[in-house]
Amino acid sequence: MAKPNYQFQKRQKELQKKKKMEEKRQRKLAKGADQPDENPEPSPEQSETVAKDE
Repeated sequence: MAKPNYQFQKRQKELQKKKKMEEKRQRKLAKGADQPDENPEPSPEQSETVAKDE
C-alpha cells in the first residue's frame, strides 16, 4: 500500500484557499465598482482637522 503524500494534499489545499480568496477579492472589487460611494466617510486625518476647527 502506498503511503499518503501529505505535501501534495497540503499544496492542493493551499491552492484552493488562494483561489477562493481571489474570487472573494474579485467580488468585492465588482461590488465596489457597481455602487460608488457618494458620501465617503472622511479619513481619520480629515476628521481630526474638522474636530480641531470646531
